[in-house]
Amino acid sequence: MKVTKEQVRENRTRIVETASELFRERGFDGVGVAELMSAAGLTHGGFYKHFGSKADLMAEAMNCGFTRSAENTAGVDREKFVEYYLSRRHRDEMGSGCVMSALGTDTARQSEPIREMFAAGIERQLAVLSSENETRADLINTIAHLVGALVLSRACPDNSALADEILDVCRTRLLHEIA
Repeated sequence: MKVTKEQVRENRTRIVETASELFRERGFDGVGVAELMSAAGLTHGGFYKHFGSKADLMAEAMNCGFTRSAENTAGVDREKFVEYYLSRRHRDEMGSGCVMSALGTDTARQSEPIREMFAAGIERQLAVLSSENETRADLINTIAHLVGALVLSRACPDNSALADEILDVCRTRLLHEIA
């Protein structure tokens, strides 16, 4: 049975969205092509009809995650953004959360094109969050604190008091700086 061009586009989108979530949950090396395709409801053999390599998919999935993040944060009140970002909910929902905190350390070990895609995603997030009241340096400082706090909290055991303390302290301090 011949697959229509529209179905091919839909399948590719499903693969990218599935990969975006799974890579954030488990890291780039934590998900194989066969598992990823199965999770997308497709066969392993179809992968290379859509992508030249897993690295190509990694870049596209990361871009998908950054795009969703930019869409979700555009126009959001800065205080509400900080409160959500440093919440237990965001910490625990890694697959639908921030690409920077989920894949930053993985990306540092990847090829230059993937790292360039990550840097472009940071730039996009900076542009979305920019305001007349903050300098670029202020935004970079805020993002670095947010990402760092979330990474540290996630590295602690789930039921750890320290995991929550990191979120609480950093959220309080950032909100104080913003005010």
